[in-house]
Amino acid sequence: MDWDKLRVFHAVAEAGSFTHAGEALNLSQSAVSRQISALEESLHAPLFHRHARGLILTEQGDLLYRTAREVFAKLAMTEAMLTESKDRPRGPLKVTTTVAFGSAWLTPRMREFLDLHPEIEVSLVVDDDELDLSMREADVAIRMSPPRQPDLVQRHLMTIRYPAYASKEYLKKHGTPHKAEDLDKHRIIVYAIENRSAVRNVNWVLEAGVHAGHERKPILAVNNIYAMCKAVQSGLGIAAIPDFMQAETQELVRVLPEVPAAEAEAYFVYPEELRTSKRIAVFRDFLLRKVGENKNGG
Repeated sequence: MDWDKLRVFHAVAEAGSFTHAGEALNLSQSAVSRQISALEESLHAPLFHRHARGLILTEQGDLLYRTAREVFAKLAMTEAMLTESKDRPRGPLKVTTTVAFGSAWLTPRMREFLDLHPEIEVSLVVDDDELDLSMREADVAIRMSPPRQPDLVQRHLMTIRYPAYASKEYLKKHGTPHKAEDLDKHRIIVYAIENRSAVRNVNWVLEAGVHAGHERKPILAVNNIYAMCKAVQSGLGIAAIPDFMQAETQELVRVLPEVPAAEAEAYFVYPEELRTSKRIAVFRDFLLRKVGENKNGG
C-alpha cells in the first residue's frame, strides 16, 4: 500500500472533502482526487461515497480509516518522543481541558510555563467533550472526573467547588435567599448537560431544598460555564460558578454559603506510553506547583 496515498486518504477521511484535505496537505483538489482514485483502484474497493454535500466513508473505507488513524497516532507519538532532547524537554505538547477551566485558570498561567520551557510547543484544545487520548487526539488532559480508560495515568490536581453567586443588582431587586428553600422564589441559571464529562450535581441550586413533588425550573440553561457567569453578572439570576473563576466572580456576591455546594475532582491524565516524556513531566509538575500556590494564597 503506497504510503503517500495512505497519507492523503487519512487527510481526506479527517476533513470530509477533497478541498479541505488539499488545503491541509498543500495539494490541489484534483491531485487529492487522483490519489484517492488510484488508491481505490489498487485496493479494488471504493473508499468513499461521493455526494454533493461531501464524502462519506464506505464500509471498506471505514475499516482502512480506523487502521490508518491508529498508525498515524502511533507515528505522532513516536515522532514526539524522538524529538525530545535528553537534556531538556522540547517538542509538541497538545493539552485538552474544559472550556471554562482552560479559559479561566489554565490559559493565564501558560505564559509562565512557556517562559520556563520555550522549546515546548503547546497547543491547547478547550472542549467540554472529552478527546480520546488513546487515539492521540491530545497528549494530556485535565478532566473533572477520573478517567474511565484503564490505559491512562492519572494524577489528582485539585478539588473544585461550585458556590452559588448572584449580582448585587439582582439581590437588590429580588432579595437574598437565606436558606435553600428560598431558591423557589428566585431565578436560577443552570448548566445544560449535553456531554458525558459534565460535573455531577453541577446544578445543585436547582435541587437544594426542593420539597417532594415540587419542581424548580431554571430561567436559563446554558452549555458553557463562562456564559453562565456572564448571565449572572448581567443580573439575570443565581448560578453555581466554579471557584477557579475567581476573577470573574469578584464583583458577584456569594449566596447560601452554608449549603453544601457541588464539588469536582480535577485530574491530570495522559497515556501510559507517555509516562517517560519529559514534556509531560515538567507540565505536570508546573501545574501541581501552581495549584499549591493557590492553596497558599499565591
